Amino acid sequence: MNAIKTAKGLLRQELKAKLNGLSNEEKARQSQVVQKKVLHHDLYRKSQRLSIFLSMHDEINTDLILRDALDAGKAVYIPRYDSKSTYMDMVRLKSWEEYDALPMTKWNIKQPPLDQDREQALASGGLDLILVPGLAFTKAGHRMGRGRGYYDTYLAKCRDVQEHPPSTIALAFIEQVLPEIPIEETDVPIDIILSAE
Repeated sequence: MNAIKTAKGLLRQELKAKLNGLSNEEKARQSQVVQKKVLHHDLYRKSQRLSIFLSMHDEINTDLILRDALDAGKAVYIPRYDSKSTYMDMVRLKSWEEYDALPMTKWNIKQPPLDQDREQALASGGLDLILVPGLAFTKAGHRMGRGRGYYDTYLAKCRDVQEHPPSTIALAFIEQVLPEIPIEETDVPIDIILSAE
């Protein structure tokens, strides 16, 4: 077990360095390719209730998808993390103006305050699609996150609560798709990995 944790730790450092080495232009170029792939994907087009992560500087930018989903009248949910635990919920975002007004967290991502009463996805009908961030992926659908387990915990909860669990699509820079990554039993596989290649 510890060997896997150690391997993951080293790989995380390596990937963070690699992603920090990408120019803003290259990140924007790859983000544009991946966002278009999402917008044209059947799972996205058919989705009515979906969760979209609000991207950090070293993740595929999701602004275009967020705007498109809101414009299309989909029910959009965004992650709300508790940095003191592994708790995360998905809460409703109703408009771009509301997104603009959200405060920033210490991770430099927008997020509604934890104490703010908001509609939660699993309490109001579940989700049919979750767009998933991460640090590393394999084409077979394995994912390595940032080590807190937010998404693995949430995806496991979706499978417990929903009769039909949501589909999952991970968004990745080409540099994040690897031949293999160390995995543990708690790591939930992702259905589809979309990258810019």
